[in-house]
Amino acid sequence: MEMLFIDKHIGDIESTTRIAVIRCDIVSEACPGVGCFMAFNKRSMHFSEYGPNAQMVAFFTCGGCSGRRVYRLLGSLKKRGVDVIHLSSCMQMENYPECPHIDEIKKTVENAGIRLVEGTHH
Repeated sequence: MEMLFIDKHIGDIESTTRIAVIRCDIVSEACPGVGCFMAFNKRSMHFSEYGPNAQMVAFFTCGGCSGRRVYRLLGSLKKRGVDVIHLSSCMQMENYPECPHIDEIKKTVENAGIRLVEGTHH
């Protein structure tokens, strides 16, 4: 679901993509998420397709193994118009703890009907 807004200064109707990021609960103890936010703010790496009106509206951990928080939050994210969910780079890279539940997390997001992008800043 894309949200629309009217720019009162120029009167244009522009679409806004609402983005959420899921990150590893274990890695969150050592990583404040700066790389993810910097990539989003610069529209680089896995955020390069988004225009200036894109918004990061949620940034949360999976809830720990087995990714139990993801399913519980999807309804709330959908109600708030989230269009796409990114799996953070830390959930997929070799130099971080391997996520044993990544496939289940992906399937849960896809089954909710929300677009999934694998990666943030790597």
